[in-house]
Amino acid sequence: MEENKPLRYPVSVSATARGRRRRAGSIPDQVQRRQHGGLEVDPYRNIVFPNRIREQRLKAGFFKLFGLASQIPNLPYIRLSKLERGEVFARPEELQRVGAALGIDPRDLLLDVEDRSFDISSWAEPFGEGAIADSIEELQMASLLAAAVRAKRMADERLTAATMATDYGIPPVILSRLENALKGLGRWNSETINNLCRLFGVNDLTELKVLLNNQHESGFLGPFLAELPTAASRQARTRQRVSVLREALDRLPTSEDQPAQSGVDPDRAHRKLSVFGSPLADGLIAMTPAGLEIDAPSYAGARAFALRIGRATLGGGLPGQATVIVDPDRFPQAGGLALVEEPEGYRVFAVAIGKDGRMTGYSTCPTKEALLDDFPTGRVAAIVGAIFV
Repeated sequence: MEENKPLRYPVSVSATARGRRRRAGSIPDQVQRRQHGGLEVDPYRNIVFPNRIREQRLKAGFFKLFGLASQIPNLPYIRLSKLERGEVFARPEELQRVGAALGIDPRDLLLDVEDRSFDISSWAEPFGEGAIADSIEELQMASLLAAAVRAKRMADERLTAATMATDYGIPPVILSRLENALKGLGRWNSETINNLCRLFGVNDLTELKVLLNNQHESGFLGPFLAELPTAASRQARTRQRVSVLREALDRLPTSEDQPAQSGVDPDRAHRKLSVFGSPLADGLIAMTPAGLEIDAPSYAGARAFALRIGRATLGGGLPGQATVIVDPDRFPQAGGLALVEEPEGYRVFAVAIGKDGRMTGYSTCPTKEALLDDFPTGRVAAIVGAIFV
């Protein structure tokens, strides 16, 4: 595709299968020791920034996160969702934007995690899905797998991140999640399970579990289990980062600076964007004219266009009724979304920085990974906004 032409093809995004729901409050905020000789696991290992965003959002009358997101166009919905769920640490400016949209002091979004009455199990209960919904047994098995992968790579210097990707189909982002036990073993898709079986020389998931249990019972995995993050390390990190964030908020101006508009064409406020998009199989989106137009947001570039998602292919992070604003003249940033040209169309990716420092796009359902740094500039574009109607 020539770089001076808009994106032409459909794109697919996969949506992650939701984990089995259970009451998060059924597990206290402490290390769990059950089976496997007292193996320690942390049910809340993915929660690093518990906060009051959801509480204040509901109090302000935003009963859906989409509504609040529409009031903060310079904070991507995916990022806002991860902030509310405590999965990533907030930047001071982000809390300031959220506070401004809610009409409150951004400090009111912070929790006192030092307070003895704070109970992360109660806080996490509204988000009781995905990683939080993993059973204790799945958490323990994920820890054994993490230790086993670390042990195998330590014993064989040829198993670099690049080799794991090329020879075993385990890209750096997946490898990082595996080695840090960030996902229950039962929630990996069949492709990843098959790749892990090849790595360990077993036939199926049952044999893999037997191997992991045997390695643990023999004591072989002990040193590597000791390297995994624990509830105590998570709590300490949270306390330290929240303290730093509170100090940073104290130093910020009382009102948020508005984004500079000097480079924006004033006529864009009255410009219309053509809407494209119709759903195809496997979550793909055809770049079909929808016969609709929407008002162009002031931050949209000259070649920006609108694309209907059609299905919730990124799960709750991007609902099926969403229409995204695509700007071919901008490269995506970590924490945002990207539209990428593939041989048969376009795929929407959530963007993150991998363990190797490279920008990676990923989707879930089906699980897809792509190193965005490897794509020519004309084949990847930033999604700069979304409308939820």
